[in-house]
Amino acid sequence: MSKQVARHDLLERVTEYIGDDLLKVEQIFSDELATDHEFVADIQYHVSRFRGKRLRPILMLLTAKALGEVKHDHMVLAAVVEMIHTATLVHDDVLDDAATRRHVATVNSRWNNETSVLYGDYLFTHAFHLASSLDSTLGCRLIGQATNVVCVGELSQINERGNSELSEEHYLRIIDQKTAELCALSCRLGALFGDADEDIVNSMDCYGRSLGIAFQIADDILDVIGEEEDMGKTLGSDLQKQKLTLPLIRLLEQLGEAEAAQVREILAQPNEETGAALKPYFARCEAIEYAHHRAIEFAQEARQQIEKLPDSEATQILADVAEFAVNRNF
Repeated sequence: MSKQVARHDLLERVTEYIGDDLLKVEQIFSDELATDHEFVADIQYHVSRFRGKRLRPILMLLTAKALGEVKHDHMVLAAVVEMIHTATLVHDDVLDDAATRRHVATVNSRWNNETSVLYGDYLFTHAFHLASSLDSTLGCRLIGQATNVVCVGELSQINERGNSELSEEHYLRIIDQKTAELCALSCRLGALFGDADEDIVNSMDCYGRSLGIAFQIADDILDVIGEEEDMGKTLGSDLQKQKLTLPLIRLLEQLGEAEAAQVREILAQPNEETGAALKPYFARCEAIEYAHHRAIEFAQEARQQIEKLPDSEATQILADVAEFAVNRNF
């Protein structure tokens, strides 16, 4: 079975199993953002074309199903987390000067940076307005805390641009904050609002966190070796913005002093040829393989965390999502 077929099969299973609940989440999402302002509505339609896999709502709904049933609060909170995530994508495209996402022009390239920043803010404010509509303030509070963590992760990454001495430990801490936090939050909320005990809640948080880290490492590999036509988004932005990711960190560790200095010089002066200039170095080392192996390790950690859950289709899909996370287009 090819990886593309495996991906299609997984999406089919998710759709069949929680498709109705996902549609309800989408309706809540759309209702909250409904507007009669033509320009804002135009942006919203445009953004809906590249919102992607809906991974975080899927994680929350699958967690809820694995522990019993999906409740209305789950669906509202899933819409909230998706709004937060979408806002971060819109803002990230500004930070990365990205032109496309999922084969669609980004907001900043379709309009301008000002529109992107303000629309991202618009999504944030609507997210917290929707979260506050629930009787319990717990979800709103946890989402606020998690959003703070995401912002710290993004700021940390910006602060480390150009730092060719960045350690793997520090890199992992950054992606834990900026990417894994919302995945962990989705699973935690799914368990908390499913009335799970503390042990299960913590296990689901760990599942989401390990999964998020595995996803980000895989994305960082693809940013170095992927093809834009296949991925449907601007690649190489990490190199252009001088972000040191795991493949580069490992590459610098493996090279001798002279070659490492050459790579640092290439990274210090990024241009359209930077990726090509690095290929000979990657070809002689196993930095990509190492990064992929680390992603697999985190995916395995994620699967171990759900061993406490009852056997069910939801639990199996959660395990398969972790497998899919590290085998995209490799």
